[in-house]
Amino acid sequence: MNPSEKIPNKTVIRITKALDFIEENLDKKLILEDIAEKAYFSPYHFHRLFKVITKETVNDYITRKRVERAAAFLLHKKQITVTEVSEIVGFTSVSSLSRAFKKFYGISPVEFKKESALKYSKICKIDSKNGKIETQFEQYICNIHTNLKWMQMKAKTKVKKMPTLKVAYLIHQGKMDAVGNTYLKLMQWAYPKGLIQQEDLKMLTIYHDSPKITDEDKIRMSVCMTLNTDIKTEGEVNVKEIPAAKCVVSRLEITPSEFQQAWESNFVWMSEHGFKKADQDPYEILYTNPNEHPEGKCVVDICIPVE
Repeated sequence: MNPSEKIPNKTVIRITKALDFIEENLDKKLILEDIAEKAYFSPYHFHRLFKVITKETVNDYITRKRVERAAAFLLHKKQITVTEVSEIVGFTSVSSLSRAFKKFYGISPVEFKKESALKYSKICKIDSKNGKIETQFEQYICNIHTNLKWMQMKAKTKVKKMPTLKVAYLIHQGKMDAVGNTYLKLMQWAYPKGLIQQEDLKMLTIYHDSPKITDEDKIRMSVCMTLNTDIKTEGEVNVKEIPAAKCVVSRLEITPSEFQQAWESNFVWMSEHGFKKADQDPYEILYTNPNEHPEGKCVVDICIPVE
């Protein structure tokens, strides 16, 4: 298949199912034949299509996701040892994790854990040029006090059980500030079906990757709208359930430029109040369109599943 050839929507959906299968089974031995079967392709065709759509080989994708998940554990679950992390994310040994981790971030998992434990948090930013990965550390959160003060001024925060939500969704991969185009695509699909008129309609974004860990061009998000009825999907749109979960939930009224600050501050609040992030992906629920707000603001709930 020519890389420039348009990929059919059905193929994208089938590859997306394979991506979900990989992410749900990183702790297990992943075999190409088993993954291809989930997408209903032969291993040969699956491998080619996977690379065309994701711009990565299957093995490279699996390794990257395992390294990124390891980094997330080291950031949010500091009580877990590097040895335990290597087992949880599916590496056969600590040395295998260390080699892969250093290739991505330029430092070992042990060094990364020490860096992330500093009062002033730091971020790994990856910049690929001519096939080379350069790693740079820089200040990421100004300081804990500033973030907690920001939360006190801007947010109403509770810890509560969030219900199961059935959603129709599209996958967005790439820069976060381009997600509006994916929302527009979902709305164009939903409007002729009368779904925009649903009672208590909510729009959500689920974050499968963290910009602290994943290169911005590879960040995956699910752009969702809630459903209160069964519906037959088509094209790239699919249906799934967001499981019920205990969450740190913050209601905010903020401008689009404040979203990064809001997420950083919520994670600081979670950590400082003794909560540990659960494995379920965090998400936000958008209640208003900033284009329709007199001050261009969004009313949003930021939801971080916790143990």
